[in-house]
Parts: sequence; structure tokens; C-alpha cells
Amino acid sequence: METRIPAIKDVLRTLLQADFTTVWRNRRSLRMVLLVPILILISWKGAVDKIGPAVVMASAITIGLASIGLLGYSGTIARDRDKGVFQRLRVAPVPTWTIMLSRISIQVGLIALMTLLIFIVGFAVDKISLSALGYVTGLLVTLLAGWLYLGLGQLIVALIKNPETVNSTSRLVYVAFIMIGMLGQFGAFGKAMKDIVQWSPYGVVQKALAGSLQPLSWTSDHTMALLATIGYTVVFVALGIKYFKWDNK
Repeated sequence: METRIPAIKDVLRTLLQADFTTVWRNRRSLRMVLLVPILILISWKGAVDKIGPAVVMASAITIGLASIGLLGYSGTIARDRDKGVFQRLRVAPVPTWTIMLSRISIQVGLIALMTLLIFIVGFAVDKISLSALGYVTGLLVTLLAGWLYLGLGQLIVALIKNPETVNSTSRLVYVAFIMIGMLGQFGAFGKAMKDIVQWSPYGVVQKALAGSLQPLSWTSDHTMALLATIGYTVVFVALGIKYFKWDNK
């Protein structure tokens, strides 16, 4: 009996529909992931005139990327792997890369949605108005930087098999990024820690985003931050793919 192998486009469409349904059913988690960066943006309204609108918005977007990559993506992958979802999908006559492409595509869509919401709230509440070019380049760099945190989430899942440990580790890293990153970038923990934070995944993403939101003020520092972002992304993604296991055995 001949086995009919479905077309790649049909496979991706089916997987995307299933993954989108899963995200929609977990609307409470989705709201939290999107709400955190917006609350930070609103709470920093008084800092807009002090540190600049681009820095405030870039910080909120960076926290949003960490929320999606660490709290959303890694937890979902760990949970589905533990339930055997990936094992069942792998026995289907479809390429395995389509499974992860579908998951990542949904996350990229969430990153775009989160960025647009921050742009809207920033304009409506914080009165942050950027140039048309700033919005475009800001969105493009955000999508690029989002791969860094998706790669970091993938790496955590690759190195840790237990889903509960994955969740606790992801939350610990996320809180560290918020507390150390947000406070350390302003020198709250001393100059040495400030320098470390500036070249951490949080710092380089925040710096690159701040420059992209005001492209006419782009400097060599922003270029270095963007290159460091790409470097972190390559390392996280490569290691996350290399050590990832489709099951918990």
C-alpha cells in the first residue's frame, strides 16, 4: 500500500493552525507575556524626559522579548516534549524541521504583536512619537533580536529535560534579566556591573533597539551591540539545536 506524503505547505498550514490554537487556549499566559512589557512602559512614563524615549521603549521591548522567549517558548516546548507531542509528530511522514518552524513562526508573530502594542501604548500613554523610519527599523531589529531570546529558551530546554526545572530556570533567568539588567544599566550596582550588563544579552539587545528606534542617531556603539546580538543568537541557536532531544529519555 502506497503511503501518501502530504505537501510541505499543507503540513505547515496544519501545524500552524494547531500551534495557534494551543496559544489561544492558553490566553491567560499569553496576556501575561504581553502585559509585562506594557506595564513597564507605562510605569517608566516619568523617565522619558530623563533617559530618552528610545531607551524607555527599547527597555520595554527587551523585557517583552525575554518574556516570550523564556516564559512562553521554553515552557511550551518543555511541556509538549514531556507529553510526547514531538514523538507523535515525528512518526508522521513529514520533515522534522517543519515542527520547529511552526512553533517558532508563532513566536515571531507574538514578537511582532508585542512590538506593535508597545508602539501604540508608547504613543498613546507616554507620548513617544518616532519617525516612520524609526518604527520600521525598530520592528526589524526587534524581530532579529527576538531570535536571541528564542535561542536562549531553546538552549535551556536542550540542557534541561524536566519541564518543571525548565520553568523554574527560565523564570530565574528572566527575573535576573529584569532586576540586574534594568537596574545595572544605570549603574545601580556599580560601574563594573554596569559594564557587564552592557555586554550581556539584555544590554546588547537594549542598546541595539535604542539605536534602531532613532536610526538617524545610530553610532558605532549601536553597531557593536547589534553585532554582539547576532553573535549571542548564533551561539544560543547552534547549541540549542545541537543538544535538543525530542523526548525526555
